Amino acid sequence: QVQLVESGGGLVQAGGSLRLSCAASGRTFIFYTVAWFRQTPGKEREFVAGINWSGGVTSYADSVKGRFTISRDNVKNTVYLQMNSLKPEDTAVYYCAADRSTNPPRPGPDQYDYWGQGTQVTASS
Repeated sequence: QVQLVESGGGLVQAGGSLRLSCAASGRTFIFYTVAWFRQTPGKEREFVAGINWSGGVTSYADSVKGRFTISRDNVKNTVYLQMNSLKPEDTAVYYCAADRSTNPPRPGPDQYDYWGQGTQVTASS
């Protein structure tokens, strides 16, 4: 069993930066694909970025390409999402998710087996 805990959310002005962290329990986490999703009230959960177990394969939503960077430190059992040039439309609850398979990161929430509790990110205009 893997537990995921997100941190690093907060309130920033548009154009600012935040770094989210997803800390995991369980040694098998280092073999899992991990993704960040976000959700706003009344909308479906949206894929933001994903990374495979080695960090060699990453994937991004078009809306965040060039602004967000996903990375991982398997020694620390942690995945990060560096968010730069934040826009008001980036405001959402951000969730970390892990896929037990060795698949590359995929955009469908149903493909992920473990989820964190979420962290609020607010970019004010």
